[in-house]
Amino acid sequence: MKYVWTSNLETGHKIVDEQHKALVGTFNELLDASAKGEGCKELEHTIDFLMDYTKKHFVAEEDLQLKYQYPEYEHHRQLHQEFTKIMQELCGRLREEGPNMSLLGRVNREMGDWLILHIKIEDAKLVKFIKEKEAQGKKE
Repeated sequence: MKYVWTSNLETGHKIVDEQHKALVGTFNELLDASAKGEGCKELEHTIDFLMDYTKKHFVAEEDLQLKYQYPEYEHHRQLHQEFTKIMQELCGRLREEGPNMSLLGRVNREMGDWLILHIKIEDAKLVKFIKEKEAQGKKE
């Protein structure tokens, strides 16, 4: 089932939302390829994208958290580290085993679901905090 970008995924932060949209698009490309029986061919591209994405996007989010002194920084950072560790494991499996149905299924299911939930819950809390902080700054 494809991921649909809806308002409940929007954080209201332009850069973060653009990055999240690219992520959703990449997962949908993998799902489309899987539906055509070509998921294993697309798997390497998806994993490469996710490795690059996690490096850039997580750093950008964590920089925002530090800038605004986000009280849940350590928790959010730990979630990012856990996801990065899983991505490194998947990348290692891809190198060792090559693209296969087991790996494809795991990326489709677990990684997509993890990221969507992370956006809806953790990133939404972060952006809400930032907006509140900015509103307070305007009042002062």
